[in-house]
Parts: sequence; C-alpha cells; structure tokens
Amino acid sequence: MRKVAVITDSTCCLPSELVEKYDICLVPIFIVYKGNSYRDGVDMSPGEVYTIMRRRKDLPTTSTPSAGDFLDAYRQLSREAESILCITLTSLQSKTFEAAVLAKEKAKEVIPDTAIEVVDSRAVAGALGFVALEAARVASEGADLLQVANAARGMIGRVNLLAMLDTLYYLARTGRVARAAAWAGAALNMKPVLEHSASIGETTGVARPRTKAKAVKLMLELMAERVGDSTVHVIVHHADEQEEGEKLKAEIGSRFSCAELYLTEFTPGMGVHAGPGILGFSFYAD
Repeated sequence: MRKVAVITDSTCCLPSELVEKYDICLVPIFIVYKGNSYRDGVDMSPGEVYTIMRRRKDLPTTSTPSAGDFLDAYRQLSREAESILCITLTSLQSKTFEAAVLAKEKAKEVIPDTAIEVVDSRAVAGALGFVALEAARVASEGADLLQVANAARGMIGRVNLLAMLDTLYYLARTGRVARAAAWAGAALNMKPVLEHSASIGETTGVARPRTKAKAVKLMLELMAERVGDSTVHVIVHHADEQEEGEKLKAEIGSRFSCAELYLTEFTPGMGVHAGPGILGFSFYAD
C-alpha cells in the first residue's frame, strides 16, 4: 500500500503518460451542453468541446465536481493508500476546492483511518498540473503526507501560465477576466495575452497585441524575463490548434534549456470561457 495518493481535477492539463506514471487520480469537471453533463476527458474530449464552440451557438458551460464525486475518489484511494493529498485549481475562480474540503469532512465518517489533506493550488491549467506532479513525484519516493503536502505548497509560488486568446468573443460573454472582457468593447480583432500567477490566484490581462505572431513573441519575452538563464519545465497548451502548438513547443525547445517540455490540449474548464484558438504555456524555473 502506498503512503500517499495524489488527486487533482481534470483541469490540470497533465500529459496522460505522467498521470499514468505517477498514478495521479483525476476528478473530472463537467461540461454542460444542451442540458446534459459530460465528464471532462471521459465523456467528451477537449477537441470535441472546441469544435462545438467554433459554431458559436448552443455554447457549452462548465460545472464543478460535487463533494460526492471527491468522496467517491477518496473512498477508492483509501483502499490503495494510507493517506490522500487532493490539490485543486484556484479557489478564486472555482468552487472545486470547497467541494473537495466538504468531501474531506464527510470522509471522516466513512473512511476514518485515512488521513486526507486538501490544498488550494491557486493555479490553473498546467500550472496546477506542475503542483500536482511535484507532489506525486515526492510521494513516489515514499514520503509521508506532510512531506508531500509541503512539496506541493512549495511549488505554488513558482508556477506561471501565459496564454493568448484568439478572440475576445467568448470572454466578453462571461466576463471571467474583468480587464480582458472590458477590452472587448474597444476591438475584437486583438490577440490579448493573459497571465495567471499562483502567487495571487487570479488571471489578469497583460497586453493586447493585434496579431498572433506579436502575442507569441511577447509571451516568450515574458517567460525569458521570469526564468533568466535557469532550466525550465514547460507544458505548452493549445485549444484546437495542434499545428500551432507544435510550432510553439519547438520554438520554446530551441530558445530555452528545458528539463521537460510537453504539449497538451488546453483545459475546457477554462477554454469554455476563453474560446478555441488559445495558445499558451505553463512553466516554472529550477
């Protein structure tokens, strides 16, 4: 039996090979479309979500996993591990953390011998993924729950996400990022760059270049400023833009010293609000 099992939610954007290698449990968020709920990455793939969104009608939304969903995961893992660490996306943009904490309280009655800790990553997408991955790697070395939780918390202040939106159409509908949504009134033909820093837990607008090339150039310059000459860990994200994602991954690989470099589809948990065509990357420096 393992000492610690690691859980996160499906917005983490981790490559499937890493999820499998480190036996990370993913609790899916739900994609709500035409009155039906679909488990993210189980019943509906990110590509399917973005194909629907490009039609610009009957647009999907998302909903948070319930406390019952997390409790089911805790019960399952209690048969495989002595303790559980659950790491969720930022509580400032989702109720997922609250659901996981409520499930922890319920678990005291149904699996009282299993210690459970819940951590608010303050992060999203691959930045959340890197926090969960660090915890899982430390757990795989036989660390106890306190050590694994401390490893996760130590990573929170280091991870960042930069992303370019292809259009402001979708974000203007939801207003999820106030400053960027306000830009929609000025012009819809810009390619705004957003940043999410786990140190504050929120997504903010950085700049509004007019072309994709300028947006990508800016993101690469911003990462260079943040990491300097350090070795970096990077997950490149795309929302229904596989070819552009591959190009961005290659550019990062040629310009930076990468300890690890992956390409994944951008989480529909955020993409439903930001739209298809997103390019970006999550990263941290050694």
